[in-house]
Amino acid sequence: MASTSAALVNGFLTGGNKTQALLSAAIAARVGGAAAPKRLSVEAAAAPKKSWIPAVKGGGSFIDPEWLDGSLPGDYGFDPLGIGKDPAFLKWYREAELIHGRWAMAAVVGIFVGQAWSGIPWFEAGAAPGAVAPFSFGTLLGTQLLLMGWVESKRWVDFFNPESQSVEWATPWSRTAENFANATGDQGYPGGKFFDPLGFAGTLKDGVYIADAEKLERLKLAEIKHARIAMLAMLIFYFEAGQGKTPLGALGL
Repeated sequence: MASTSAALVNGFLTGGNKTQALLSAAIAARVGGAAAPKRLSVEAAAAPKKSWIPAVKGGGSFIDPEWLDGSLPGDYGFDPLGIGKDPAFLKWYREAELIHGRWAMAAVVGIFVGQAWSGIPWFEAGAAPGAVAPFSFGTLLGTQLLLMGWVESKRWVDFFNPESQSVEWATPWSRTAENFANATGDQGYPGGKFFDPLGFAGTLKDGVYIADAEKLERLKLAEIKHARIAMLAMLIFYFEAGQGKTPLGALGL
């Protein structure tokens, strides 16, 4: 109290707003019976950006490009050519990487299963489609062009105009727009009862799909890592096929 009184006297002598502040502090201390405890302010430090060459520090845009802030799943700052400087292009490249990665994952499984089932190398299966499936080459090609063209055209339009394809006329067999609605709100991850029937990234409550943000982020990272590995595997398969070899043959199977 002695120090407070001295400060008050000094404030009265010097005048100004300092006096009012000191008086308010003194009154608050008396009413509370003790000095108000100090609040400890702790600010969480921002997580450091991950690097594709962790041992190298610095390096400018080659190692740590400023247009990659680590917000994308699997972002390790790898863009040596700077093709993602434009945010619009970066969004498109991520969409392309995701779709190509999903096709690559399906292709890797199909190559192993198809050859194990029929004994025909994957790069020769087009010449003998009946050994893998009971359809002719023309039937497979026409079906793929029709169905894939329809689905890809819807995805293309939805990329530039989100939620535009969630309409009843676009899904004539289901008669419901809910199946093709984006339940997560993230481009490329529709979720919902139609695209996530097992509830890996959400739950169903009273028939309504509710996305789980934590599960979704973990699955995004796992998917893009597996997608990149699958694309690299396909690149290796192409080189093997140029030499007349197959993945199973390379494994001695």
